[in-house]
Amino acid sequence: MSCLPAPLSRFFQSSIGKKILVALTGLILAGFLLGHLIGNLLVFAGPEAINEYGHFLQTAGHGMLVWVARITLLTAVVVHIVCTVQLTRENRAARPGAYAADGTNSATRSSRIMIWSGLTILAFVIYHLMHFTLRTGNDYASYTTLVDGHPAHDVFRMVIAGFSWAPASIFYLIAMALLCSHLSHGVSSMFQTLGLVTNRNWPFFRFVGYAYAALIFFGNAAIVLSIWIFGYGR
Repeated sequence: MSCLPAPLSRFFQSSIGKKILVALTGLILAGFLLGHLIGNLLVFAGPEAINEYGHFLQTAGHGMLVWVARITLLTAVVVHIVCTVQLTRENRAARPGAYAADGTNSATRSSRIMIWSGLTILAFVIYHLMHFTLRTGNDYASYTTLVDGHPAHDVFRMVIAGFSWAPASIFYLIAMALLCSHLSHGVSSMFQTLGLVTNRNWPFFRFVGYAYAALIFFGNAAIVLSIWIFGYGR
């Protein structure tokens, strides 16, 4: 039996291993967020464009690719959260006094609330899945249309209906603000953990974190506000 799994297991149980796992899963999730945003922005191209996109996602690989993506993302989320919580506990145990005082003095506000913003985002993800994927408590499953002559889910109508309801839109905007607070620190830290950051290029990577977070926030906010406030699609 190969002895490779044992060293790998010990490595990923170490603090360095957990930080690398957090960085790699963060990279996967950050990439998903950008792709998800680009797909969602098709709502501005009209019903046909976003319905074709939604139909493609549901039918690609005979419907298997969407499940591969879901399982990959779910695994990344679980590993990301578990490792982050474990690292937070280890840091506090190692520096019970300094962690609460000196450590927070030099940290950014976003980094100080990473664990709490992350858990809030998790609650939002669960709500988002129930709202638009599982379609719990609504009749979105009955929204149908035709794409290339084939029956398909009417994604455009679902998005318009979902964000026409003020409580959902407000919750999405709050969640996006917390998500981008998380991203503004997490993206730059991800590059740092992967060994790409030096004292010279740190300002650049910090800017990348802020810029990426702003892109995700304003892109998603534009969809919500256009529908909720300005009545797009209604």
